[in-house]
Amino acid sequence: MSKDLTLFTCFYGDASSELGMTTFWIYGLVCVTITAHMILTRTPYRISFFGGGTDYPAWFDTFGEGAVISTTIDKYCYLACRYMPPFFDTKSRVVWSKIELVNAPEEIEHPSVRELLQFLNIKEGLEIHHYGDLPHRSGMGSSSSFVVGLLHALHVLQGRSITKRDLAMNAIHVEQERMGQNVGCQDQTAAAYGGFNRITFGGPEKVSVRPVAMTPEMKSMLQDRLLMYFTGLSRTASEIAGEQIRATSSKEKELRTMLELVDQAETILKDGPGGLDDFGRLLHETWMIKKGLTGAVTNDAIDSIYERACKAGALGGKLLGAGGGGFLLFYVRPEDRERVKKELDSVLNVPFRFEDEGSKVIYTDAH
Repeated sequence: MSKDLTLFTCFYGDASSELGMTTFWIYGLVCVTITAHMILTRTPYRISFFGGGTDYPAWFDTFGEGAVISTTIDKYCYLACRYMPPFFDTKSRVVWSKIELVNAPEEIEHPSVRELLQFLNIKEGLEIHHYGDLPHRSGMGSSSSFVVGLLHALHVLQGRSITKRDLAMNAIHVEQERMGQNVGCQDQTAAAYGGFNRITFGGPEKVSVRPVAMTPEMKSMLQDRLLMYFTGLSRTASEIAGEQIRATSSKEKELRTMLELVDQAETILKDGPGGLDDFGRLLHETWMIKKGLTGAVTNDAIDSIYERACKAGALGGKLLGAGGGGFLLFYVRPEDRERVKKELDSVLNVPFRFEDEGSKVIYTDAH
């Protein structure tokens, strides 16, 4: 049946449901049949270890290939979406940190929702709810996970399939071209694909994804050596990223060094557990370089947490995302783990595990 509203003359009844459609019988005179499909997507956040800054078109369109090593984790963005029933004064309802009641997509305040609906040329009224495991503006790629998750939900709601690659590329287009955000290409790709990957940027394909070849034992050992802390600070990534993009040409040497660390880190993970501690030392090296890209990357509070962790035994770490706040990640050997946790007892520790599914539909009542 069509997703469009359908009216039928009838004489009695109250409500029934069949084939994903719900029929409401009104005043014994008219029944209204609408879709009752509810779609719920789950899209992961990501941790980027190495190569950040080389995923911007400003880098790979001018200086050649960019690359990152990243993983998605078991912290998610959830998007629930359905067609809005016709019994309300407004056509659409969008629930995030605000509740928006609107009659047209162009009236929607949330920029991602507004641009996605216009990009997909969706005219029907929708009800959209967002839930997130982590705060936004925290360096975990949450904005891109939102775009990927909603894009996924809207395709399924329309009865259309979409590949992981198309999810990533369409999300990149919406954020960079339609929204005009200063974002790279890694967050959308990680959210769509999931897993522990080397993501390469540039060339005819623009984006390519290859899982990092490491044994399950190596992956488990690495995971057990990582600690993540929330600084309590938030920032607007697009503003800080804008500074980094403008500084790209003057920071070519630093960015090439950060790109070399991608290769070194991948080699460490492939070679086995003997040299795993070098992964932590490389994190420290990339953080020292990143701090010098712009003055907005760090601040005294972040530097204090980092120094305390290293004095307690962390071999290295970095601030996740563009900088200015959010989450700090540390590499800590098992024998130093409790000492670091005690030193940072006043900072919120956020346990996590790697995940490899990417954006997925976890509920649909569509037939």
